[in-house]
Amino acid sequence: MKFAICNETFQDWPFEKAFAFARECGYTGIEYAPFTINKNVYDISPAKRAEVRRQAEDAGLEPIGLHWLLAFTEGYYLTSPDAEVRQRTSDYLGELARLCRDLGGYILVLGSPHQRNLLPGVTLDEALGHAAAVIKAAVPEFQACGVTLAVEPLGPEEGDFLLTADLGVQLIEMVDSPNCRLHLDVKAMSSEEKPILDIIRDNAAYMEHFHANDANRRGPGMGEIDFVPILQVLKEINYQGWVSVEVFDYDPGVEALARDSVDYLRACLAQIG
Repeated sequence: MKFAICNETFQDWPFEKAFAFARECGYTGIEYAPFTINKNVYDISPAKRAEVRRQAEDAGLEPIGLHWLLAFTEGYYLTSPDAEVRQRTSDYLGELARLCRDLGGYILVLGSPHQRNLLPGVTLDEALGHAAAVIKAAVPEFQACGVTLAVEPLGPEEGDFLLTADLGVQLIEMVDSPNCRLHLDVKAMSSEEKPILDIIRDNAAYMEHFHANDANRRGPGMGEIDFVPILQVLKEINYQGWVSVEVFDYDPGVEALARDSVDYLRACLAQIG
């Protein structure tokens, strides 16, 4: 099983320091929040893309891809009824695909709740249709870049759109492309009525990527959720992707978040055998 970490965990650390520490902890993959490079991906030069890729690879980390795709952006919205906004958003997803490719990655995790929540007067069904149209328009660029968009259901603390894995799958089926699949996040799954293990099993055929965290917004092992059965079921379904640590509460400190999370995951894996 492959363990990665999201780079915003390291906050203001220089990339070289962050990547070296991640590898020292035992991670072998790195996942980027684009805003840690530049809040506007159009402003990330080819030279900067090559530099960031080289820094990760020099540290012995495999670039996975991007998440927080639309965070800190303006003028983009996944579920907008405005056709012009939807086209701009599709174009931006296309540029994110090119950035992902240039960094050496191949996964785009589509969370970004503040750029997809239901707007006044827009029903859930309408929002699903708008989101599907945005993603479909970007699919040719995903294909050209060898990138897969992983739709991320999120819990009610984050927003009001795609609150369950079932709704994520509904959107994926509307897009109907092998370049659009499912991302599952432990914190988000913990907010569903269906048990986490059942969500994973039921969606095995759609899964592309996986985030490890606790319901308390810290790293795995820092709360009440037991990851032994979670990793066990990932093995049972023959999940071949990454288990990537993503946290939201930084109070334990960078070193503890990074090191304790992967140490706990490896200890859980050792129990499974």
